[in-house]
Amino acid sequence: MRIDLHTHSTASDGTDTPAELIRAAAAGGLDVVALTDHDTTRGHAEAAAALAGLDRPLTLVTGAELSCRIEGTGVHLLAYLFDPDEPDLLRERELVRDDRVPRARTMVAKLRELGVPITWERVAAIAGDGSVGRPHLAEALVELGLVPTVSDAFTAQWLGDGGPAYVPKHELDACEAVRLVKAAGGVTVFAHPLAVKRGRTVSEAAIAKLAACGLDGVEVDHMDHDAEARDRLRGLAADLGLLTTGSSDYHGTRKTCRLGEYTTDPETYGEITRRATGAFPVPGAGGRP
Repeated sequence: MRIDLHTHSTASDGTDTPAELIRAAAAGGLDVVALTDHDTTRGHAEAAAALAGLDRPLTLVTGAELSCRIEGTGVHLLAYLFDPDEPDLLRERELVRDDRVPRARTMVAKLRELGVPITWERVAAIAGDGSVGRPHLAEALVELGLVPTVSDAFTAQWLGDGGPAYVPKHELDACEAVRLVKAAGGVTVFAHPLAVKRGRTVSEAAIAKLAACGLDGVEVDHMDHDAEARDRLRGLAADLGLLTTGSSDYHGTRKTCRLGEYTTDPETYGEITRRATGAFPVPGAGGRP
């Protein structure tokens, strides 16, 4: 059973529509895929509808990747199977969403001050109907020939935390985010916590604090974690009683990772679904729940 619990669509900063992502997941031999767009659930309905057109079993796990902060560092929290209409969590997601356009516009202005011939119109066109964010600015920098890949724009030279074009965004306190997701019946997993190539990472003490707040797990098997980081996280998870997951963090053509490049153990997936009370996995074409 192949399970990928971290993917993105055009509802945020991926390049596949939700329906295209579902078809790609099925074609790639996945049995379960989670749609976890940044701070939004807008792609869930299209993804669920696409299940009906598949010729093989596939189950959709609804979720989101929430923008959070702990120890003064921006982090991402994967939230699974929560009630999308729970008012407190919905309000916080809307605050993050509403901050995205003014933040991106300010980053465009900073880049132009640095002499980069980037325009807001081009960034908005790249984002399309998705929630505009740094990956869309990064793609514009790739088009301009200033960086070779989207990932190379997320550095101290450009858009990385503290970089000359970086602008802070509205972010949830991470412990409060855990509490809100729990109150909405969901399950929380710390996304790529030791991805040092993305910028600053948090301490093990911060992860322990989140575990004390009710965090369910940590994402261990991820393209941005080397073997040492994975071993370290597995040991920490064992000490803290946390689940460990593996995921592709698929963004379509915007990143090099492939659907199903890393996967989650079926027993861990089963525990996530047992803990969730806000929503249920969506089986399609005879898919297994």
